[in-house]
Amino acid sequence: MVKKLLRRVGRFKTASMLTPIFTTLEVIMGVLIPYVTAWIIDRGIMQGNMKNVYLYGGIMIVMAALSMTFGILSGKFSAFASSGFAYNLRDAMFKNIQTFSFSNIDKFSTAGLITRMTTDVNHLQNAFQMILRISVRAPLNLVFSIFMCVFINMRMSLIFIIAMVILGTSLYFIISKTVKLFTQVFSKYDDMNKSVQENISAIRVVKAFVREDYENKKFARAANGLYKLYVGTEKLMAINHPVMSMVVYGCIIALSWFGAHFIVAGDLSTGQLTSLFTYVMTILNSLMMLSMIFVQMTMSAASGKRIVEVLDEQADVTNPEHPVMEVPDGSIKFNHVSFSYGNNNGEYAIKDIDLSIKSGETIGVIGGTGCGKSTLANLICRLYDVNKGSVEVGGIDVRSYDMERLRNEVSMVLQNNVLFSGSIIDNLRWGKSDATLEECQEACRMAVADEFIDRMIDGYDTMIEQNGNNVSGGQKQRLCIARALLKRPKILILDDSTSACDTATDAKIRKAFKEDIPNTTKIIIAQRILSVQDADRIIVMQSGQVVGFDTHEHLLETCDIYSDIYHTQMEGAGDFDEKRKGGAA
Repeated sequence: MVKKLLRRVGRFKTASMLTPIFTTLEVIMGVLIPYVTAWIIDRGIMQGNMKNVYLYGGIMIVMAALSMTFGILSGKFSAFASSGFAYNLRDAMFKNIQTFSFSNIDKFSTAGLITRMTTDVNHLQNAFQMILRISVRAPLNLVFSIFMCVFINMRMSLIFIIAMVILGTSLYFIISKTVKLFTQVFSKYDDMNKSVQENISAIRVVKAFVREDYENKKFARAANGLYKLYVGTEKLMAINHPVMSMVVYGCIIALSWFGAHFIVAGDLSTGQLTSLFTYVMTILNSLMMLSMIFVQMTMSAASGKRIVEVLDEQADVTNPEHPVMEVPDGSIKFNHVSFSYGNNNGEYAIKDIDLSIKSGETIGVIGGTGCGKSTLANLICRLYDVNKGSVEVGGIDVRSYDMERLRNEVSMVLQNNVLFSGSIIDNLRWGKSDATLEECQEACRMAVADEFIDRMIDGYDTMIEQNGNNVSGGQKQRLCIARALLKRPKILILDDSTSACDTATDAKIRKAFKEDIPNTTKIIIAQRILSVQDADRIIVMQSGQVVGFDTHEHLLETCDIYSDIYHTQMEGAGDFDEKRKGGAA
């Protein structure tokens, strides 16, 4: 794991190597200053020699200035290196996420990926900066200070050894307990981020159903779980300070007592005792810093593992070694296709689908909620790969195509229509980046979006708010359809994409498709019979299987399920799903 993460340092290696070098120089200067202070006291003040006071004082000022300079450079390069490391991690994770199929996204969850790219990367950034500076400074300060203590007076240095054993035992106890708690923290972060993401993205629904109190309680539960874990950790960490204080005061008392006897006996000078007081504080502070390093490493180890999981994740849907770059036509063939989602415990969402669609046909797909209509469409543009059988487009298995080329020729308007912040024309050009205004206008005419765009003051330059919150559901659907039409695809799939449009608008869109793109294969998934009854043929699905595939007239005569849907909707007697329940999602 560590090697994989360190490979992401990249172009910030130089800064990462310079940081410990300048930190080492800073520590050396800092450790020598107390020793020079002893000279000022013993050879200057105690002997009344002002010349030595000025000499050693000047040396100490130069050393302090050098220590400060090295510290500034160390801080500068560590900030540069750690920020760059975090940037590279986020960039690598984001690029890998862009290759994920829908099943990969389902594995991690959206909230989990956001946590990994924010909180987890922040922990690693802090840990990396700590490794470059504090993990160099603390051990060097500890070793150099102990060496100086032994050099000044070996017997007095035994006080530090005893203090280190006491403090080290305490720190080991604290760290061993906190490690277990920190490993649980990050799952709680995922829960809390999930709650926030769902609430903010669906804030209008929350307010419409007056569910603010429920959402507040839901968030409070997630935040409280995180709070309790952190409180437990902080309680243990809080023991550090009193133990540190006890050891420091104990060392000061011991140094004062034994130091006084050694001075009287002539075994220790006043300046040396003063420098020992400084070194004992340095030693104990170094131990405290080491304890913080261990805690941070524990946190970052859990974060690093989660980040590496994303970096190592291989997309389930990938390009073949020698992909086909041309889609001949819009014909579609399902060869005994079965498919199961990863979390369905082996239950097939669609089972043994075997059917053929001619290029240029308009095909309706209808059935109860959860019968597998969307799943069927997702397999055509290879958002998922089949478990059994094969799906062919233009007579070629979709797994043989270059995915980008396939998805440009198989344009799909999903159930959840998404618009991005920016102008209307910017959103439309997601379908074709170099589309002219005239091409955008033509696509909007076919999608019957020109009707409301022309009424807007800024027209095609009208700004769309985040998630398209300043347009209606039907307007959003029509803009998404226009965006898909700009690709001029060989296959156009509308996955319940006119559900928010009135029947008159729906009819206009279907009429435009018939007249303007007759050679494009059109798959129209819908809940309304009116949306599909004029199609060349209609697929009727139930429980993941095709139970009918024919024209509207023939299905009324031969397919009881289709006949039930038709009469239920035409008579306005209720929702078909209340009569017949579908199967898989």
